[in-house]
Amino acid sequence: MNLKDLYIEFFESKGHKQIPSAPVVPENDASVLFNTAGMQPLIPYLMGQKHPYGTRLCDYQKCIRTNDLDSIGDTYHHTFFEMLGNWSLGDYFKEDAIKWSFEFITEKLNIPLEKFAVTVFGGNDLIPEDKEAIELWKSLGVKEERIAKTVEDNFWIAGETGPCGPDTEMFYFRSNDPVPDKFDPEDSRWVEIWNNVFMEYNKKVDGTIEELPNKNVDTGMGVERVTSILEGVNDNYMSSIWKDIIEKIEEFSPYTYEEKPESMRIIADHIRTATFIIADPAGIRPSNTDQGYILRRLIRRMI
Repeated sequence: MNLKDLYIEFFESKGHKQIPSAPVVPENDASVLFNTAGMQPLIPYLMGQKHPYGTRLCDYQKCIRTNDLDSIGDTYHHTFFEMLGNWSLGDYFKEDAIKWSFEFITEKLNIPLEKFAVTVFGGNDLIPEDKEAIELWKSLGVKEERIAKTVEDNFWIAGETGPCGPDTEMFYFRSNDPVPDKFDPEDSRWVEIWNNVFMEYNKKVDGTIEELPNKNVDTGMGVERVTSILEGVNDNYMSSIWKDIIEKIEEFSPYTYEEKPESMRIIADHIRTATFIIADPAGIRPSNTDQGYILRRLIRRMI
């Protein structure tokens, strides 16, 4: 069973309903050019509207992010990627979300605890430190030295305004080096694989934050990153998801992947992203504006 099916099956066993992936171009949201996360199509429901599938949802969503464009070329960033997600719309909250994440990672994916670490929200002037998340991780066996507190990296919002809240991110030590006892989130050998956002707030246009009528859970796990971990490779582009594309690029190139890895990653990433933009029902074509400009830029950069 592949990762996506395993994930859906697990969360269906916890009472979730699978919802279909939305297109990469948002259908009813002009605030962003592309769906940047699994939660983007669900914003009306995170704000309190009732979802026809109920209060527990799961899916895998096609996403495009261009804010990391300069990072494309390393082993784990992608412009187009798929995100696994499970949501609670005013149903369960922090305890169940964290416990189920831990269960899926350690029991279903068999990721060893010695290669696992987390970050939690450290608190600021508006919102306190997330002590509940810290205690929950400890109760599951995560050592204190593997729990790091941050502020900016552990507060999630899709754009400038809208549903938001503190989050806890899960990391895997993707390296053949000895695993450090203390977790340093700035150490690039630790790769983020999953994020649980506890959406308690709404950020308004004037910058103020108000509590949402319901406490929601929004999660996101990267298919490409986790697939590479499960396949035992330290480079996403060496996983089964990318292998055929890389081999085809090598056919057309005088170089091997080992000789020009950064260039081939950029070409592979942009080919995949351009394909999904062009195939989207919105009918995007290269142009000077909006999604068309992003598409044109990707193609030119790839060339």
